[in-house]
Amino acid sequence: MGIAEWVAPRRLGRDFRWLFASSVTSNIGDGIALAAAPLLIASMTDSPVLVASGAIMQYLPWLLFGLHAGAIADRVDRRLLIMVANGIRALVLIGLCVFLVTGIASIWMVLIVAFLYGTAEVFVDTTSSTLLPMMVRTSDLGIGNARLQAGFLVANQLGGPPLGAFLFALGSFWPFAVQGLCVALAIVLISRIAATRRIELADGPRERTPVHTDILSGIRWLWRNPPVRTLVIIILAFNVTWAAPWGVLVLYATDYLQMGPVGYGALTTASAIGGLAATLLFGRLERRFSFATLMRVCLSAEVLMHLAFALTTTGTVAFVIMIAFGAYAFVWATISTTVRQRLVPHELQGRIASVNMVGVFGGLVIGQALGGVIAQVWGPTGPWWFAFVGAAITLVLVWRPITHIAAAKPVDDDEDAAAA
Repeated sequence: MGIAEWVAPRRLGRDFRWLFASSVTSNIGDGIALAAAPLLIASMTDSPVLVASGAIMQYLPWLLFGLHAGAIADRVDRRLLIMVANGIRALVLIGLCVFLVTGIASIWMVLIVAFLYGTAEVFVDTTSSTLLPMMVRTSDLGIGNARLQAGFLVANQLGGPPLGAFLFALGSFWPFAVQGLCVALAIVLISRIAATRRIELADGPRERTPVHTDILSGIRWLWRNPPVRTLVIIILAFNVTWAAPWGVLVLYATDYLQMGPVGYGALTTASAIGGLAATLLFGRLERRFSFATLMRVCLSAEVLMHLAFALTTTGTVAFVIMIAFGAYAFVWATISTTVRQRLVPHELQGRIASVNMVGVFGGLVIGQALGGVIAQVWGPTGPWWFAFVGAAITLVLVWRPITHIAAAKPVDDDEDAAAA
């Protein structure tokens, strides 16, 4: 079996390979910015508030435009929407490079650029998540999502950040110039996918309605579908508990564990290593265990991970825990995405995916705010104890519903229809 066949099996189809290639290319660019953007902001200001604002620009567009992006993705050619949004991202990066080369860039310009880029990214990411169910059979959604997760880990978490730091050392504009090239190439690759015209309802073309009406119809469908609704609530709750300690991880690693900046960097990389190993083995896990079993194992591991971090006092042990975290976290991400895609009708994929992502980023904002306050009052291990208790309570409440979520009947039992 060749590498290409192993990474993107032929049974997933030609369009999946174009989607995978576009995703990897785009994520290399985003991984470059993951390291370069904070370095750029830190080189322009000493204000902690302004430095933190750079991170806020990643979340704010999701909270402002996430639901609209999902509704629009459900009413237009999804491939074309991705291409247009990526084109806007490329133009924004070109503008940033011009500002940097001419020396007129200011911290406020950079923050505005980050907001504009993040807004376009909301439309790209939301719409991209709707393409896989249109390309592959229902039974292949798991392996398809696992391969996309693996590509994300290699490009965004492992390869991109070191390259971004290296390019920034050559010149402040170089990382963003290369990122722009990556985005432009992603447009070319996604254009090779067959047209993905708006899905029509079974009773014929639907009447054009206001975007907010489409958003409300998606939310109503979600509320009336217990398995998907419960899954979204689980993701929201666990993101709140996860984000509480993660927001102050740098302080926990450098001050409490005495790992230093290099050790902190290694700690964050460890999760990507564990995640890559697990996603590459996902096919075997999917064949040997039910989704309900895997979901319970992953959430139980999350609870134990918080407890382990609260108790450990050495960087070596923390490194091992983080590898385990990456392994189960990315298996969970693959399963939860696959289950949602199986249960949601094609014409609602964008809206339900956007509600899920708004919940994810809303949970991150709430969790990080709580984590900062808890760490201020009870020290760097306080957020881990909060996360342990909160995640444990949530797990007890959702233990039984997980069976119904994993066993819920897919929307479309005709697998060939999804692969057409």
